[in-house]
Amino acid sequence: MDYSVKSLEKHREWQGKIEVISRVKIQTREDLSLAYTPGVAEPCLQIQKNIAESYRLTRRANLIAVVTDGTAVLGLGDIGPEAGMPVMEGKCALFKEFGNVDAVPLCVRSKDVDEIVRTISLISGSFGGINLEDISAPRCFEIEEKLKKVCDIPVFHDDQHGTAVVVAAAVLNSLKIVGKDPSHVTVVLCGAGSAGTAITKMLKNINIGDIIVTDRNGILCRGDRSLSGEHAELARITNRNILRGDLSVALNGADVFIGVSAPGIVSEKMISSMAKDAIVFPMANPVPEIMPDKALRAGARIVGTGRSDFPNQINNVLAFPGIFRGALDVLATDINDEMKLAAAKAIAGYIKDEELNEENIIPSALDRNVSAAVARAVAEAAVRSGVSRI
Repeated sequence: MDYSVKSLEKHREWQGKIEVISRVKIQTREDLSLAYTPGVAEPCLQIQKNIAESYRLTRRANLIAVVTDGTAVLGLGDIGPEAGMPVMEGKCALFKEFGNVDAVPLCVRSKDVDEIVRTISLISGSFGGINLEDISAPRCFEIEEKLKKVCDIPVFHDDQHGTAVVVAAAVLNSLKIVGKDPSHVTVVLCGAGSAGTAITKMLKNINIGDIIVTDRNGILCRGDRSLSGEHAELARITNRNILRGDLSVALNGADVFIGVSAPGIVSEKMISSMAKDAIVFPMANPVPEIMPDKALRAGARIVGTGRSDFPNQINNVLAFPGIFRGALDVLATDINDEMKLAAAKAIAGYIKDEELNEENIIPSALDRNVSAAVARAVAEAAVRSGVSRI
């Protein structure tokens, strides 16, 4: 199927993938008086006295905003906020389908960090959470960090943290299959943008022995004065042997490769230089860093991509609906590292050890029960870590 042609045809037919449905029937004068004036005045007054009542007397407790500025939409780049709307609507549909979370797309006409932060913070009282989406680096880091300081609801950049959670789950299960201890392996991560940064930090949280991060200029190494602030921080917490060189140098003897970079940049020779039972996750979309058949032919034991037409699809939909479902269920004020780690372990643990194999390292993106398992784990972690309001 030519998905581009068919999808455009369906979007013209759908004229939007989401809509607002009333939760109340208004058929009589009494219905009108209860749902609207004069009866609605009393809920308003209760919220005026105690803003926390907004979670019980409105839909706020199940409502999030999916926010973009349109600067990093899918693989299309800076195409503008309106052009990002189809993706935001799709994300909202996934929230509803997989987590029963109501979501509203908000496309902001600004590239100014402080303006975007102020815009979101001013409307945050209408929502139970904020999902940042398709915002280019490094601005996405600044926006998330500043919003977390001024908002009392969860702020989550899915391109970073959703990806990191699912990758961590896939790594944990793959290491089980090959019989390697996380603390004894070396992971090479290609791509030092928003996803790569979050993946690095998540891998540290699951006790990976060493991580080597590369970008188009080669291995990130502490002491390199040419590195930007975010890259310098990545270099500080990775590459313990201060390795220098390009991607081929990094991959020599490595146990795991994770790609969030560009198509076709990994050769079979690079894969064959990796350690025995290599784990390879080339996740560039739509064309990965190396095609699965080539990686397997070169000696990889386990391969996962971001695509649905190969085994082991590493897809964010396994993470974000359940993460927000769990956060909303306990009226969390934040989505913290403990909650993200709990989500990763819940996704990994969803597949029983006896069911794990080289082509079954992670649940299907279409399994509706995954989000419930993730939600439970996230809610429990929120309570344990002190960010629950119930």
